[in-house]
Amino acid sequence: MKLVTTTLIDRRFREKIVLVGMVAWPRTVEEVEASLDELALLVDTAGADEAARVVQRREAADPATYIGRGKAEELRRISEAVDADTVVFDDELTPAQQRNLEKILGRTAIDRTAVILDIFAQNAHTQEGRAQVELALSRYRLPRLRGMGLVLSQQAGGIGTRGPGETQLEVDRRRIMRRIRKLEVELRDLESTRRTQRKARKRGALRTVSLVGYTNAGKSTLLNVFTDAGVLVEDKLFSTLDPRTRRLDLPGGESVLCSDTVGFVRKLPHQLVDAFHATLEVVGSSDLLVHVVDASAADPPAQIDAVHAVLTEIGAGEVPELLAFNKADLDRRKAGRLMSTHPGSVACSALTGRGMPELLRAVADQLRIADHVVELAVPVARGDVVAAIHREGEVIGERYEGERVLVTARLDERGARRYAEFVLG
Repeated sequence: MKLVTTTLIDRRFREKIVLVGMVAWPRTVEEVEASLDELALLVDTAGADEAARVVQRREAADPATYIGRGKAEELRRISEAVDADTVVFDDELTPAQQRNLEKILGRTAIDRTAVILDIFAQNAHTQEGRAQVELALSRYRLPRLRGMGLVLSQQAGGIGTRGPGETQLEVDRRRIMRRIRKLEVELRDLESTRRTQRKARKRGALRTVSLVGYTNAGKSTLLNVFTDAGVLVEDKLFSTLDPRTRRLDLPGGESVLCSDTVGFVRKLPHQLVDAFHATLEVVGSSDLLVHVVDASAADPPAQIDAVHAVLTEIGAGEVPELLAFNKADLDRRKAGRLMSTHPGSVACSALTGRGMPELLRAVADQLRIADHVVELAVPVARGDVVAAIHREGEVIGERYEGERVLVTARLDERGARRYAEFVLG
């Protein structure tokens, strides 16, 4: 399968970028500046440098130019003064706004969504990850195709082809639509394979724990500490996109499957959420989410809210959650305050190992809380059922009574449903 991963930022050299944000109700100046700080990190990860920053105050975005024509002219002068190659807007631009701004600015204008897509294109390495990124990029590009509209391709002329022919824009649009449909089919096939693998894991009776959180919170480092997974770890946003699943042994002897997932970020593009839907399904089907938070971040509560928003969007908002405040070694007081405002959470450092035993015990305790203690009456002839209960749950007591075996066991919700016909009372 040949995949096209052409990106949106030229990385043959470090581009100079002007960042643009807008203060409009209900957003405050502080919130916009924090968002632009994060955008600067995204731009740096994509391979470019911030050369200037512009913040505009408006009641609402201008439908034609987002920031208004007068401010756009000022932005052009600033861009020329710093010799910027590209202007990046913190909010998503409509295709019309993007075209109008590029005419005024005389240079490329893109938005936060384009930067995130560009980073994903750099970091996707598996067949599925690259296909997902290309699908998201294609969906983003389709409404933004540009062309003269009047310049005809050389398809006109000849018998049976008289007339105006097709514009190059129409040819490009049709080509992208074909590619989107092909990618959707390929990803559905890969999704089917992934679901089959998940069913096999469920039959194996191992429960699943997913590491979720803001990008660069330390999820991959935690997975490496837990399981020696050997996952790439870099101090960059979205340094790993392809999920890894490893077996994790918990205190008390129970084993679970632990999965590292793609990091989230504020204003995560819908194109990516849709394209990575199959990959993110592992989160929704998990028994527990370990929500990893960077305790040293400037605004951890805002990052927690951003992750919760994405979890709700992918249908995982009701999955039990354990908050793990990572990087606590960088600011212990701050980590302590965060724990006090989030009862049941754990402070830890994947780098130093501090708090790791407590985190593993908390994971085991949370899974036990979700378990159901049930009493089952199983016919003596159904030794296979008794053996399965021993294999899939924790048997607390067992005794024979006539032609049946009375088993008291701790089962998860799926196990309780599976053996519902044998449950007493």
